[in-house]
Amino acid sequence: MSEKPKVFITEQIGTEPVEWLRQYCDCTVWEGGGKAPRSHLLEVLGSYDGLITTGSASSGLIDAELLAAGQQRLKLVSTISVGYNHFDIEAMRAAGVIGTHTPYVLDETVADMVLGLMLSVARRMPELDRLVKSGEWNSLAGDAHFGVDVHHSTLGIIGMGRIGEAIARRAVDGFGMKLLYYNRSRRPELEKRYGADYLQVEELLRQSDFVVLMVPLSEETRQYIRSEHFAMMKKSAFFINASRGGTVDERALIEALRKGQIRGAGLDVYEQEPVDKNNPLLGMSNVVALPHIGSATHRTRQDMKMVAVRNAAAILTGHGTAYIVKELQP
Repeated sequence: MSEKPKVFITEQIGTEPVEWLRQYCDCTVWEGGGKAPRSHLLEVLGSYDGLITTGSASSGLIDAELLAAGQQRLKLVSTISVGYNHFDIEAMRAAGVIGTHTPYVLDETVADMVLGLMLSVARRMPELDRLVKSGEWNSLAGDAHFGVDVHHSTLGIIGMGRIGEAIARRAVDGFGMKLLYYNRSRRPELEKRYGADYLQVEELLRQSDFVVLMVPLSEETRQYIRSEHFAMMKKSAFFINASRGGTVDERALIEALRKGQIRGAGLDVYEQEPVDKNNPLLGMSNVVALPHIGSATHRTRQDMKMVAVRNAAAILTGHGTAYIVKELQP
């Protein structure tokens, strides 16, 4: 019997995914609490065929140094995320290492959260929750506590992929919103289904009451939304970012909020994560700030882990199919 491929898992991912993978691979799971430190990976990676991990550009970077530690044995890095901006694509190509990710399973969950951000910032839910819990609610809500309607307003989505479409479906079917969108490629079937208008980014910004950014992070989209874009938006508009923090010039966003160029923002992602406690965004009552929890439900995270281990089995043993990131597909 041939020896099973060896896989290192950088953190605890639960019994079910590990036991499933052990049918096909020998698994080592980091037992040290939290996530295996980079120094440990540099020491041990040469003994493994595959790596299962999570990460971001600031945590868990898969770069030339780490790949070199794989000593040409490493064949696969499977990330438990749909985003993979922590993959150094050129270094992985040069090392002949395949990268996989976990698309599809989190689309609906992230879309739920985006609608939650829109409702929360428009109706000032966190702000008013604090008012009630602090005992400061001493009369019926007056004008000072009013928010704005989400229903039948205009939503502009920049990046109409799978998650963008899931957001659009909720917005149009559930809230009767008018839909505008920009995407690298036009989607006529979506325009017909939801009555959506395809616009260039600048015109979308001018017309939208809510702007939702859902583009992946790449060199092309880094600081995709900048000061000139906030200046184009309505003063009554809300900006929602659930893509990656690096897609927005955060200083420009802070300045736009300070100047009243836009009414508020709902954020799940930031340039630095965890966000600095002194970040001005955290002191703004018109900002709803979440800790990068777009896919964070128990069921969805479990599904993502199962996709990640199946990706590993597919690449290392040929069992099933894998979601290889597009830049590394053969």
